[in-house]
This record gives sequence, C-alpha cells and structure tokens, in this order.
Amino acid sequence: MRGSTLPDFAVTDPNTTAGAPAGRPGLIETYRRLWPYLWPGTRPDLQRRVFVAFGLLLCAKVVTLAMPFTFKWATDALVAVTGGKDGSGPPPTGLWAAPLAMIALYAVSRIAMSLLTQVRDGLFAKVAMHAVRRLALQTFAHMHRLSLRFHLERKTGGLTRVLERGRAGIEELSRLMVLTLVPTIVEFVLVLGVLAWEFDWLYSAVVLAMVAAYLGFTYKATEWRIAIRKRMNESDTDANTKAVDSLLNYETVKYFGAEARETERYDRSVAKYEKASTQTYVSLAVLNAGQAVIFTIGMAVVMGLAARDIMAGRGTIGGFVLVNTMLVQLSMPLNFMGMIYREIKQALIDIDDMFRILHQNPEIADRPGARPLAVTAGVVRFEDVRFAYDAARPILRGVSFEVPAGRTVAIVGPSGAGKSTLSRLLFRFYEPASGRILIDGQDIAAVTQDSLRAALGMVPQDTVLFNDTIGYNIRYGRWEAGEDEVREAARLAQIDRFIASLPEGYDTPVGERGLKLSGGEKQRVAIARTILKGPPILVLDEATSALDSFTEREIQDALDRVSRGRTTLVIAHRLSTVVGADEIIVVDRGVIVERGSHPDLLARGGVYAALWNRQREADEARERLKRAEDEDDESLRRPIERGDLPPPSGAFKEPEPASVS
Repeated sequence: MRGSTLPDFAVTDPNTTAGAPAGRPGLIETYRRLWPYLWPGTRPDLQRRVFVAFGLLLCAKVVTLAMPFTFKWATDALVAVTGGKDGSGPPPTGLWAAPLAMIALYAVSRIAMSLLTQVRDGLFAKVAMHAVRRLALQTFAHMHRLSLRFHLERKTGGLTRVLERGRAGIEELSRLMVLTLVPTIVEFVLVLGVLAWEFDWLYSAVVLAMVAAYLGFTYKATEWRIAIRKRMNESDTDANTKAVDSLLNYETVKYFGAEARETERYDRSVAKYEKASTQTYVSLAVLNAGQAVIFTIGMAVVMGLAARDIMAGRGTIGGFVLVNTMLVQLSMPLNFMGMIYREIKQALIDIDDMFRILHQNPEIADRPGARPLAVTAGVVRFEDVRFAYDAARPILRGVSFEVPAGRTVAIVGPSGAGKSTLSRLLFRFYEPASGRILIDGQDIAAVTQDSLRAALGMVPQDTVLFNDTIGYNIRYGRWEAGEDEVREAARLAQIDRFIASLPEGYDTPVGERGLKLSGGEKQRVAIARTILKGPPILVLDEATSALDSFTEREIQDALDRVSRGRTTLVIAHRLSTVVGADEIIVVDRGVIVERGSHPDLLARGGVYAALWNRQREADEARERLKRAEDEDDESLRRPIERGDLPPPSGAFKEPEPASVS
C-alpha cells in the first residue's frame, strides 16, 4: 500500500502456525499487534487525529461530569426560590433568573458533550478504518502467498468468513477501546473523585464496591457465554461453507437430483446454529438481569446515604439529585462495559483467527537473495525429480527428461501416473522431495516465483473464470494489453466469432466460475488469455479436453501456431492431440516407461501402442454408433450393444506397467 510499511509476521516453520500463541492472546497482546496499524508511522496526519481525538475525549468527559452539577444547582435554586413549598404561591418574577440560568447551562453542557463526542468519533473513524483496510489487505495478499496445499486443505468459504470477521473485529476493537472503554474508565475515576470530594468517602466506597461486583459478575457470565458464542460461530461457518460449496457445484447437484440431500445437509448445520443462537440469547438475558440487580442495589444504597445526609442537615435536595444523576449517567457506560467485554472477547477471537493465518508461513517461499529468472532459450529440464503429496504414496519416482528450446514434448499415461504433478512442480506450487528442475540451467528453486510464473503460460484442464466479463478474463493474461491485442488473442483462440455474436460482446458477464459459458467456450477463453500473455514456455494440460472433434482440430491448429518457436510441455490423455510432438514421454506409476516420437512408439508395440490402439478402437466405435444413430441401422448398433465392439466412452483399460528396455 502506498505510504505504508506493513509489519513482517513471517515465522520459520512452514507447516505450522509457529509464532502464534497456542492459546488466545489477551487484550494487551492483541493491541500490541494492532498498534502499528492504529499508529501508522508513515501517516502523521492520522497520528494527529489520534491526539486530537483523545483531547476531545477528555474535554467531553469534563463536560459530562459538569452536567449533574448544573442539575444540582438548578434544583437548589428552585428550592431556594420556592422555599421548599409546593409552589402554589408563585414567587416574584426576578427570583426565577438563577434557576433558568442553571437550566440553560445544563442544556449548553449537554449539547457541548454531544458535539465533542461526535466530533471525536468522526475524527477517529478514519484511523480505525485505515487500520482495518491495511490489515485486511495484508491478510488477503498473504492468503494468495500461501501454498496450494494450504488452500486445498481449507474451505474457501471458511477463509472468507475469517477475513470478514477479522475486519469487523478490528473495527469493533478499535472503536470499543478508544471510543467507549477508555472514556468510561476516565468517567468512572472522575465520578469517584467527585463523590469523595463533594460528599464523603463512603459514597465512593459503595460505588467502587458496586462497580467491582458488576464487573466481576459480567466477567464470569461472559466467560460462560464465550463458549456458547464460539459454538455459534463454528456452526455459522459450517453452514456458510456448505452453502457456498453446494451453490458452486450447482450443476453437479442437478445432475444427481440431490437438491433434497443438499437442503437436508444445510439444514443440519443451520439447526446447530439455531440451537447455539438460542443459548446465546438466553445467556444474554441472564447477564442483563444480573447486571441490573447489582447496579440497582448499589444505586439504592448511595441514594439512601444522600437521603440520610439531607435529614441530618449535611446535604441539600440538589445533592440528592446530583448523586442520582451521576449514577444514572454512569449506568449507561457501565451497561456498555458489559457489552464491551463481550464484544472485545469476540473481537479478540476473530482477530486472532486472522493473525493465525498471517503467522502461517507459505510452504513455498523465495530463498534469500533469489534472483529473477533470465529466460534466454527456454530449455526445461527435470533431473531425477521425486515427489509425494503423502510420504506413504510416492507420485514421482526419479523422473528425468528435457524439453529443448522451441520444441514440444508431450507427457502421456494413465490417470494417476503423475502427469499433472509435473506441471505443478514446474510452477513451484510444490517443491520436489529430491532432484531439481532447471530452466536454461537455472534451478527454479533459486529464482523468484514472480519471474518464474511470468515466463510460464498455462492452459489448464479445468478452466475456472472470474465472475466478470469475457474481456476481463482474456485481459487477465496481460492486463496492460491493448484492445487490438485482446481481439487478436480471441481470434487465435477461435472465440472471436462467438463473442461478436453476443449483444454485449467483450462486456458479456460469464457468471460465477464462468458457468454462463459452455465448457468449450471457457477453454477457449483460457487459451486466449494465455496467448495474450505470450510466455516463452507453454504448459498445456488437456487444453482441448472440453472441445468437440471439429473445434478440437481448430484449436489444436491455433495452439500449434502459438507454440511454434516456444518451448511447450503438453500433458495429454487424448493421444490424438500429441502425435505431432517432437517427443512423447509415457509416464506410469511415477516413472518414465517409454519415450520417443509417435511412429517410434507405435513401432515398439509397448505401453503407448496399447493406449493408442485402445483409444482408436473407442473412437471407431463412437463413429459407428453415431452413424448407426444417423442411419437407424440395427445391424451397426447390435454389435456394440452385445459388447463385440468397445463402448464409445473413450475409456480404456490401463495396461500393465512396462519397463524401458
């Protein structure tokens, strides 16, 4: 952020929340963490606002304390004017000047107190919201820096709720502490001093005992309520994540007719939230009732002392009114004190959840002194790379190969062989357990991640688009690209005619995750934004898997043109898309079992030939079935139905793993 220096929360252990305390931090510790945001060293204007806000706070409390005195003076003046009578005989008009003046003074002091308080709140609001913005921004950016493993193990809905509640917690804590708690403490100390000075130390002792009992009860009751509130938050998060998960998979729910099951699943979570929420309201009623009883007893005792002094001739009616007014005035911040404690405790929990994410170190981080990747030719080399998502189940077992500059190398093999893992390692979403990956002789573990990913282009198998326009999603490849470049990328991806047919053209919204577009249209948008990026190294992960045969050939031609002169790594399941590759590498169970050109691998008659023959038979069966449907020829359909021909699903039986001879 411009003009801001963000504190460093990095820790050493990439797999734990090291640096974050095991338990929940207290108020002082949390404020220590928040202090760089509430007192930004690079923003003297905000620091001045803090000074002025505290000055206005003190002025407002002095005026607040003066208001009961104006009430006392007005009462005593009225008693003096009426002589303690019932007022049936009006006194001379001139004697009303003093009571009226005191009433006017009371009104002025009340207006001044209100104005000072509102100006203070308005001044401090910018400080508080600036802190909210900075910390929320840092957390959001840090979430993007965290590893893919972290995000795969967490629910996106849960993460957004942590961010949302953390923002609200910072705003609540700064507002409650500075605008409510500190003024209440100042007012309480002033009230004790006035009672001791104006009346007797016994008054202050009673009020002090009452406040101590009030706060003690509030603490105990709130601790009880915190456990209930935590269960309510957990059930709220669970219900929210289930709703998000279900709605994001709307089509899948429809495919399997699972609306009722999803509703029942959501209802179970909401039922837990209902139960916890009910308990929260019941516990709040108990807390409020207890606070009212304690305060009323204390107030009655103090007023009894004032009445005793009046009857003994040591006090006035105005003094009785003063005591009553001061305690009524104190009851409002005291009532807030109960709420403050509850909200501060909740804010501390919400803020701590956010800080725990900030203390979660990225699994993949740039090494100290990492330099930008310098791509000269674009040679990609894997050297004895071994990797496992889980140590008990190795995925890659010593894979070594090279993609020469400007050439195309295809990786094929059965599902689960480790093909897509190679692309994730190349993008440094994970680190190899051993071995290394080089680009132009530079170990990618020793270069900056930004420069590495800037040199790589990806067209993934499962394309997810931003909930924005088609133009936005294409331009995402290179944000500074001009309009003509965006249109040219769309043309090369064979999607320009489709966009031209839309009423809103490039401004057409694609919907959540691109659901308003077909699978092929989404894939072509992904291809267009990669074309626009123009990286020296391309990774195509089943880039045409969502397209029909005719469109596949068109897109394949476009990809061939785009990849010409670029180093290209193709990860494919449909072998027809890689027959033109310079080299085809067959991976099975984490090892390379065959490698060579398409004709060489077919001539060898090994794993690749078996895969090719199986897919060719499936394609032929699909064509026969289509022709049978077109011609309504029973003689063509029956062999397929009897199982004499392979089913047209495109599936194949995985061959037994072979060894490289």
